[in-house]
Amino acid sequence: MTSIRRRTLTLILGLVLIGLLMLTLVNVHDSNHEIAEVYDAQLATNARLLQGVMRMPLARQEHAQLYQAFNQALAQAEPRVDGHPYESKIAFQVWDLQGRLLVHTPSAPSLTRAPQYTGFSDINDLGKHEWRTFVLRDEQHDLLIWVGERDDVRSDLVNRIVRHTVIPNLIGSLLLMGAIWLAIGWGLKPLADLAATLRGRHPGSLEPLQLAPLPSELEPMQAALNRLLGQIQEVLSRERRFIADAAHEMRTPLAVLRVHAQNVLEARDDAQRDESLGYLIVGVDRTTRLVNQLLTVARMEPGAGAVLTRNADIVAAVRESLVQMTPWVLSRGLELVFDCDAPSLTVRTDFAAIDIALQNLVTNAVNFSPLKGQVIVTLGVSNGYFQLSVTDDGPGIDEAERGRLFERFYSRGNDQGAGLGLTIVQSIARRLGGEITLENRAGKGLCATLCAPANRQP
Repeated sequence: MTSIRRRTLTLILGLVLIGLLMLTLVNVHDSNHEIAEVYDAQLATNARLLQGVMRMPLARQEHAQLYQAFNQALAQAEPRVDGHPYESKIAFQVWDLQGRLLVHTPSAPSLTRAPQYTGFSDINDLGKHEWRTFVLRDEQHDLLIWVGERDDVRSDLVNRIVRHTVIPNLIGSLLLMGAIWLAIGWGLKPLADLAATLRGRHPGSLEPLQLAPLPSELEPMQAALNRLLGQIQEVLSRERRFIADAAHEMRTPLAVLRVHAQNVLEARDDAQRDESLGYLIVGVDRTTRLVNQLLTVARMEPGAGAVLTRNADIVAAVRESLVQMTPWVLSRGLELVFDCDAPSLTVRTDFAAIDIALQNLVTNAVNFSPLKGQVIVTLGVSNGYFQLSVTDDGPGIDEAERGRLFERFYSRGNDQGAGLGLTIVQSIARRLGGEITLENRAGKGLCATLCAPANRQP
């Protein structure tokens, strides 16, 4: 794509040239028309002046002398110091009504007979010149007056007018183009300054732009760039935080795995080897869970990606998730109960995220519930929001540490946990536009509730 300056100049200069061309053509046409009108009026005026002279009350012999004097004077109409070059291009002829030629100029075209028409007309002088003529008939004085003018006189004048019009327009157009070029360059200078500022920034700089004063047209661009820089900075911060968290949390499990591996190599008998391998497998499983939790945290961060929503029955989705977890819950000596009044509830949400949140909430409840306790999952919809609650029979939470439960890697009384479960649930709640709350039950236990927009469909 060409530059903005080139596109703008092409458009503006093209419009200017087309406009000037149209104005020039209109001026030439109007000038030609007006010149023709003026010259026709002069022809008619000359004819009537000549008619007035020819009407002078003279005796017959004096008329002959008058015609002779006219012819002698008109014969001298040649370009001289006291004359004009156009004199020979204007002609007169006078006939009587019997067709006898009385007066004529030497430059007049040769006519075989007196014209039978009156008024204006165009004739050709045997292929030599085009003439514009005016014929005036005087019945009272037995006269036919012919006045003519060669077309090249008018064409020469029109050409002069065209030259005097086009050349100044051409020079003015060139000057105007230069002025437009400078004006557009001056108008686009803030954009060029912005581009130069961006090119001059360090590649790793994510500081917001602070260009002032800035034209109002570029303020949205600066704001958009600053938002983009902020988003990039946020993404990089998430990546750095993920790398730092992963490095911090993986250091200890990897060291433990190395110790178990060395114990396997140094085992003195099969019993010690089997015991060390068992510890090694447990350590691998715990590290795997930690890696999966870290990846889930990174994936569920707000702004990490688009929320993939769809319309579906959330009751069926929750029930299916619980069916998958029931064998594990039963193996821990607990009972898993699902409580929902409605047989089905169609909502629009990210069901994959809901499944992850439910697994983490149920896992936390199981880890802190006593043997033969109950984990109750409750689902309901009201006021455009759905509430997914998980209740356990555990000891509940201490109000003093409530604020730390959503911190990363903070694990309370669970050596096998990575301290990321509630962090993941909180990230999911924010991603869905909702929230997660923790409340101690009246008797014992904890109720964790995820509340998010349902966007129920009719």
